[in-house]
Amino acid sequence: MKLSIVLSTQPAQFQAATFKGDLEKNLESIAGMGYDGVELAIRDPQQIDAHGLPRLIRLHGLQVPAIGTGQAWGEEGLSFTDPDPSVRAAAVERIQSHIPLAARLGAVVIIGLIRGTVRPGTDPAQAAGWLVEALQVCSAAAGRDGVRLALEPINRYETSLIQTAAQAMQLIERTGAVNLGLLLDTFHMNIEEADIGESIRRSAAGIFHFHVADSNRLYPGAGHLDFKAILDTLFASGYRGWVSGEFLPVPDAQRAARQAIAHLRGLQE
Repeated sequence: MKLSIVLSTQPAQFQAATFKGDLEKNLESIAGMGYDGVELAIRDPQQIDAHGLPRLIRLHGLQVPAIGTGQAWGEEGLSFTDPDPSVRAAAVERIQSHIPLAARLGAVVIIGLIRGTVRPGTDPAQAAGWLVEALQVCSAAAGRDGVRLALEPINRYETSLIQTAAQAMQLIERTGAVNLGLLLDTFHMNIEEADIGESIRRSAAGIFHFHVADSNRLYPGAGHLDFKAILDTLFASGYRGWVSGEFLPVPDAQRAARQAIAHLRGLQE
């Protein structure tokens, strides 16, 4: 099992980006704990050292399975479904700006909260149409560089658009993009899926990336989710990708990350 954990490259309000702050110190800590990779949360790739960062990550023996993009929504309000066409265009441009670094790192680009919500006064069908159009444009751009995109179902308390794996699969089919797949997250699945294992089995062919957090959004092992059953089902379904921790830094990032890797590695014994 290849394990990674989320690290934000820039200051962010999003609480479940487990590691924030001193980039090099965090990379050293993550590698020292035994993680195989680091999932980078990047708000704007134009504001980071896109050439020095890959070298720094390799220096610590880590890989980058995915790039998270949700901070563009949380910090700037960019989304694919905003009624303002200039905001939608800026969101599409922001996702496209992640593609060169993703290609260099061999990383999936995550489409999470940047998809937005159905705003008051907006027809849900219109919002869905905007979302499909944006995904088609971004998928086409990513495909030219051999990059895959992963759409994340997110619970009803955070978005009114695409909350379950089945909804995401239907939307992906509607886009017709072969390089667009799923990111499943156990925290969101615990809220929205009637049966986590069955949802994994039904969407197995489309899973590009996998997030773990417990039922309370703390590290795996701190809540009531049965991660052995979940991960056994995931890998039995044919998934060979990464398992990436995205959970609250409680009691702090260091201790949460150590508890997570101990719990997840322990499942393999």
